[in-house]
Amino acid sequence: MKLANMPYPFNPPTRVLMGPGPSDAHPRVLNAMARPLIGHLDPEFIRMMDEVKAMVQQAFITQNNLTFVVSAPGSAGMETCLVNLLEPGDECIICVNGVFGGRMVDIAERCGATVHRVDTEWGRVTEPDQIRKALDACPKPKLVALVHAETSTGARQPLEEISKLVHEADSLLVVDAVTSFCGVPLKVDEWGIDAIYTGTQKCLSAPPGLSPISFSEAAVRVLDNRKTKVQSWFLDLTMVKNYWSGAKRAYHHTGPVSSIFALHEALNIVLEEGLEARWARHQVVHQHLRTELEKRGFRFLVEESYRLPNLNSVFLPDGLDEVQLRSQLLNQYNIEVGGGLGAFAGKIWRVGIMGESATRNHVNMLVGALDELM
Repeated sequence: MKLANMPYPFNPPTRVLMGPGPSDAHPRVLNAMARPLIGHLDPEFIRMMDEVKAMVQQAFITQNNLTFVVSAPGSAGMETCLVNLLEPGDECIICVNGVFGGRMVDIAERCGATVHRVDTEWGRVTEPDQIRKALDACPKPKLVALVHAETSTGARQPLEEISKLVHEADSLLVVDAVTSFCGVPLKVDEWGIDAIYTGTQKCLSAPPGLSPISFSEAAVRVLDNRKTKVQSWFLDLTMVKNYWSGAKRAYHHTGPVSSIFALHEALNIVLEEGLEARWARHQVVHQHLRTELEKRGFRFLVEESYRLPNLNSVFLPDGLDEVQLRSQLLNQYNIEVGGGLGAFAGKIWRVGIMGESATRNHVNMLVGALDELM
């Protein structure tokens, strides 16, 4: 059958990405994806995988040997951590102060675990006393999980005091770092994080579709001592880890070669800049954005001391239609910002200044467009 008007070329518009992700990618990263394909077990690709692993360890600030990249986006990283550590009948504590804590609860329950929720008002963070109370009710959880940077609200969760409480209970600390990785301080070994996952499309500024993760030795022992098979075949680390380690790689799946080329280049750019310099850049640009938005009547959702610099949730000035204004920004100025999720749908914007989008020029383009539209 002949289809009319074939072929169908697609030329995406050039956008200024200032939403909750993805962020703008560096031209070097985009060029990396155009390099010739090689096999996913090619010796040169395996050599590059080792370099990616080493760079992910540097970016996480960890010596964890079980550090690699899941061939799927951050949500698969979340699932990888939970399905490998939880078995039917296990108890766990999961902190919920936004959309992504709720997702962890759903996954843990699908694993057959008993979940003790610690619920906090959206836009706020979990306090250590809430963890103490949860540990009184569940003294020996297999793990305690929480979100370091809640993308639905822009709240940044302090981890160090909670980590101490978790380890005093002989439990594992599992952390969602999808929106914090390479944008704000994140120190896996120093903070005692046992399992962590992130994504590539936010402060790392690579294309979406991959999820770097890292497991501590304590988490690996839990994995090695499982009594049941991991719920997911594709995400079963007892098999996947053999594709990312050793001289002789065991075939598990066809790795996304071009995406890993892009990740390799993005990590190079991060380490060239330096983690501390990158963290500082995000903070400086956040202060510029804050000043300019507050001048125009925008109000921040999150208390300043817990505010993510790279994901800014703001209430619009009274009388503005957030959907209409957001649509005008996209259609007239090619600037993308995000709307609210869950309880904040239709009430806030989520303005991302992440990675390559964390520049004063991005802020100036946004506020210049707002001045014309408002």
